[in-house]
Amino acid sequence: MDLDYGTVVAFSKSWGLFYLIALAIGVLAYTFCPRNKKRFDRAKESILDKDDKPWK
Repeated sequence: MDLDYGTVVAFSKSWGLFYLIALAIGVLAYTFCPRNKKRFDRAKESILDKDDKPWK
């Protein structure tokens, strides 16, 4: 098996692309999963809960 620079670069580019696409699909699936709606709504509202005074 001949592993020269061009072969390693081609392998890295192709599998890196598939890895990033799979990661993006996984993040989108997690984000839009209905069971996470309560968690994201709570996080959206919690940022405003204790924000009644400026920072010191």
